[in-house]
Amino acid sequence: MRRADESQRNKSLDSGIAEMEDLPVPQNIKISNITCDSFKICWDMDSRSKERITHYFIDLNKKETKNANKFKHKDVPTKLVAKAVPLPMTVRGHWFLSPRTEYTVAVQTASKQGDGDYAVSEWSEIIEFCTGDYSTVHLTQLMEKAEVIAGRMLRFSVFYRNQHKEYFDHAREAQNNKMLLSVKDNSGSHGSPISGKLEGIFFSCNTEFNTGKPPQDSPYGRYRFQLPAEELFSPKTNLYFADFYCMYTAYHYVILVIAPKGSSGDEFCKQRLPALDIANNHFLTCSEDEDGRLVFHHAQDLILEVIYTDPVDLSLGTVAEISGHLMSLSTVNAKKDPSCKTCNISVGR
Repeated sequence: MRRADESQRNKSLDSGIAEMEDLPVPQNIKISNITCDSFKICWDMDSRSKERITHYFIDLNKKETKNANKFKHKDVPTKLVAKAVPLPMTVRGHWFLSPRTEYTVAVQTASKQGDGDYAVSEWSEIIEFCTGDYSTVHLTQLMEKAEVIAGRMLRFSVFYRNQHKEYFDHAREAQNNKMLLSVKDNSGSHGSPISGKLEGIFFSCNTEFNTGKPPQDSPYGRYRFQLPAEELFSPKTNLYFADFYCMYTAYHYVILVIAPKGSSGDEFCKQRLPALDIANNHFLTCSEDEDGRLVFHHAQDLILEVIYTDPVDLSLGTVAEISGHLMSLSTVNAKKDPSCKTCNISVGR
């Protein structure tokens, strides 16, 4: 918490703002109920001239911007003018608010004059806060947009993971023949609740429609670990929708999480992600055929990135070199296209 600079406490020179008057300055500002696109704000005020307050001026800035919090009443849309309402007051759905973003906020009280000008108090102290992740409500909106373009379901039989040879050598020699978990990077939607938090292993399952087999090209490495789909995905696992994004290309990606029931990854996802019916959804299914055997299908028109939340032993599958090329379209820490109408929702990027 810090004091607003001297220029804030001098009278404003902007049109429409009268000279400073003896109005109460907001004290002890508190921010609560923070979401990805809203927050509640309240403060204390002494009683002097309190009845004259008609409006609050709220100065909201992204923390990374170094501009002073100087109120520009008519031409800076990041400054909010609100009628004086009982506190706490909710700031919701403002275009300036994005998920997982640090902000500074300061407040003035104001009294609207007969000529339309405002008499204002000094600025309050400046406090900082950070917006939250997408909620399950927002993720459900993303999921519904992804369902629209998912396409028909294609049968598949294996999950696979491409890496460089050194990755698999290290797993054999230093990790007891296991691929261990790593924290999800910051690729995809900025508000994704799994980025930088969920631990898992990325797998792919997409197949070529003409062969029904995994493609021979990959951006992640020339060596591929491949294992039967039932080793990762079965009625003993839960499936969650985690994200939908693109990277300034025509390709769209959906991130799904497969978590063994009751595992720590499962508990993490239960609290944050929409759960999917493993036998009936638009992205990735596991069901039984007439003979009781498990059959698997994936969406044709999306690139699926599947996170498995437990370590995987290399003995469950095979490692071999692919015959295709190393592609350049990696999604590691890739930024989502904020302008794409297909995969963005209105609450932020």
